[in-house]
Amino acid sequence: MKKQLSIVLFSICMMGTLTSHAQFGKLLDKVKGKSGAGKKSGSFATVWESEFENKASFLSLANSDGSVILGTDDNSASVLNGEGKPVWNGDYKKITTNKTNNSEYQFAIFKENGGGYLFLFDSRSMGTDRVACLDMATGKELWNSEQYQNLIQKKGARSLEGSDQGELETVKYISELDAFLISQKASVILVKANTGEKIWETNRFKGGVGKYVYDAKRNEIIMVNFKPTALGSLFAGFKNQLVKINAVNGEVLWDATFTGAVEKELVTRRAIIDLWVKDDKVFIYLNGLMAYDYKTGQKLWESVYETDMDKGGGGSLFGGGTQKKIYRTIADPLYTKDAVYLVILGTRDRTKYVEKHDMKSGKLLWASEKITGALSMPNIYKAGNRIMVQVGGKVQIQEIKTTKEGTSYSVYWAYRDQKNGVLALDDSNGTTAWRSEKFDKRITDLIIDDDKSVFVGDGDEFYGYDIASGKQLFDVKHNDAKVGRATDVIDFEDKVVVLSEKGLAAYNKKDGSRAYASEKIKGVDYFYHIGDNYFLRDQRNSKNIIYGINMTNGETKGSVESKGKGGSPLYGNGIDITTDGEYIFAFKGKKVEKIKVNN
Repeated sequence: MKKQLSIVLFSICMMGTLTSHAQFGKLLDKVKGKSGAGKKSGSFATVWESEFENKASFLSLANSDGSVILGTDDNSASVLNGEGKPVWNGDYKKITTNKTNNSEYQFAIFKENGGGYLFLFDSRSMGTDRVACLDMATGKELWNSEQYQNLIQKKGARSLEGSDQGELETVKYISELDAFLISQKASVILVKANTGEKIWETNRFKGGVGKYVYDAKRNEIIMVNFKPTALGSLFAGFKNQLVKINAVNGEVLWDATFTGAVEKELVTRRAIIDLWVKDDKVFIYLNGLMAYDYKTGQKLWESVYETDMDKGGGGSLFGGGTQKKIYRTIADPLYTKDAVYLVILGTRDRTKYVEKHDMKSGKLLWASEKITGALSMPNIYKAGNRIMVQVGGKVQIQEIKTTKEGTSYSVYWAYRDQKNGVLALDDSNGTTAWRSEKFDKRITDLIIDDDKSVFVGDGDEFYGYDIASGKQLFDVKHNDAKVGRATDVIDFEDKVVVLSEKGLAAYNKKDGSRAYASEKIKGVDYFYHIGDNYFLRDQRNSKNIIYGINMTNGETKGSVESKGKGGSPLYGNGIDITTDGEYIFAFKGKKVEKIKVNN
């Protein structure tokens, strides 16, 4: 779960309405930029505490190494350096020459060499929309424009609509080219990020960029589009497009169409579509899998099937003004050199099974037995001459609740009643080599070790199997560890750490013997492996707590309990973590705390 360099970090406008009211990690000094070395936040050491010079109510986040810390509100920005010292601050109206002011949408792009861009949108209900791009390092305006209109929805529309990976549907940052791809009614325009200069424009591609793949060797971009919300009402004759574009001049080298409506997830609003380039083929994952020739754009083959249980859109009402959707129920395609494996969701009886297709022709090589009673089959793995299938497991739930107090948005993982099991298929013909259905209550993800062993938990027990034969290597009573039911598993060196409802238990891979058990942490819903560090997250009761864990012995290094907006959406409200996992930033309004993970 590393945060990549140059990734677009963002704040979805709706985050201000989230009902997260956790306690912020204690700030021991209120003096701007004052060192707090040697002091503690939990058992973490506080490096320093500082304050932004503005309210920092919109964006609050750090770049990958923590050398640039940005805080923005609707009308201003403030930047601190790695020591917590002010670098610059200013009002957008004064910084920008076109007086871009109330920025309903902003996103920050951090670059590897420090600095980056702050992109601002001033969507005006009356008059001409304004955009501006600021230099993160200096706070100077790089460029502005009133040429681009309708990039976001007007005021009063649902502010969350249209965010995909932190960017607008209508604006995509192409990091490899250091450029913005901007969708307009009649065309798509590529502009230099640091100057706003138009590189090229094409009218052969219309709509928002759902996904793209940049080919550095050929300097080409493969893109798929979808009908953006902001521009939707402006489009006439819109069609789904897959294109290959010369990144130098915008020449469309080929243009292909595809069928199927690109929908969006309920809360994240990410487009439910994926795109891969494998050798000489382009694959689109939408209502099944479609394969195209990379050189010509010719459609080679397709396999049509449902790709998730519950796609985006309005959602179904579950009473009390609640909308809820379930995602991540079907495994992504598994690619090998010569074949692709698909988890198929039957359209009539909702049964599931695995298919193996020839990579070149799409020919069906085999289909497994049908699996009934399973809501999800979220993971498949290849281990030697076996295809390992996880039947059942956690699913992602996206939920919107509307009450008298306001609207809250949440994304979380949970178990649902279903048929659970481990299925091993013979890779040569798809027949069942062996199967275990001892998982009555739940099943964790599978840990594959050296293609020889598989480890998995069911809540109360922990199992090891020989992959080739299906022989049970051990069966450990996990409930004896007194850490509650298993919720997840972490592959750690010669151990499997079982993340549980009340703590952790680790088991040695060689024989299943328990290495340790710790019941100090409850309610963890997610884990992160960042650099050489492991973190657990607890978001119960509208909190956001991040724990640092020594996976060797299960001891807790420290914790940060945050109350604040901003932070990276990856880690939850008020928290950001450097790419090496050595530092945590906690935000609360104007205040910033830098915390050292390893003392």
